[in-house]
Amino acid sequence: MWISLSIISALLLGGYDVLKKLSLRGNAVLPVLYLASLSGALVFVPFLIISEVAPDALTLLYMPRMTWEQHALTFVKSSIVGASWVLSYYAMRYLPITIVSPIRATSPLLTLLGAVTLLGETLNAMQWVGVAVTVVFFWLFSRAGKLESISFVRNKWIICLYVGTFFAAVSGLYDKYLLANLGVPKNTMQAWFNIYMTVVLLPFLLLKWRPVRRENRLVFRWTIPLIGVCLALADFVYFYALAEPESLVAIVSALRRCSVVVPFLVGALCFRERHVWRKLAIICGMVAGVCMVVMGS
Repeated sequence: MWISLSIISALLLGGYDVLKKLSLRGNAVLPVLYLASLSGALVFVPFLIISEVAPDALTLLYMPRMTWEQHALTFVKSSIVGASWVLSYYAMRYLPITIVSPIRATSPLLTLLGAVTLLGETLNAMQWVGVAVTVVFFWLFSRAGKLESISFVRNKWIICLYVGTFFAAVSGLYDKYLLANLGVPKNTMQAWFNIYMTVVLLPFLLLKWRPVRRENRLVFRWTIPLIGVCLALADFVYFYALAEPESLVAIVSALRRCSVVVPFLVGALCFRERHVWRKLAIICGMVAGVCMVVMGS
């Protein structure tokens, strides 16, 4: 059961990337991001209310109260992820999805390296091999990007993607600190993280987009609210899979990383992006390396 749930979570996560690309094509970035975040936050509001008025009605989705300190720490998490999302959405707007999704999929590798340098964790042989494999295939991926005249060193949208992926890795380390060291309830943190995200992104919307909204128009599409809903469902199924007594977190996380296959296939078949087979071979190597890192845990 938990393997099926892990695969469903990966498919939803891949669909999340596809919905972002569809929503951002020829569209204003910041309002798309804000509306997607708002829809994701609205998914959790009913469960927060039910947890207050009828807590016995919920089991897996029960959301206990957090302290004011935990709320403040969750707001910091929203700020970190908000920076990651703004940069990554701009990258998704201007780069092929077959370039963006594989780079974003390497964030667990950066999280692990951060845990080694900052938290004193150690890597076993399998994890070191996984790191080496991922680095080699990432270098090959940068060479493939040059075929599309995309420099992995000087292109500003690639740099935005790098920084956004870095912030995503920082968020992963911060999650571990909040959940493992401080005992913040994960369901409640996920709910308030989404709610605080709408607060974090509001200044970007008002100060950056509102003055130029006539030139940089928002075209509403049905895919925009589905972005937040799809991500919320992907995370819910992921946590449900982890809650299964026999589930293995390494396998669940590795299967979740395979979500990159979905946007790649859509980019190849629907968006007609170029150099598909070369990218596919390299992406398989990158995913294998990341899976080795995760499973080595």
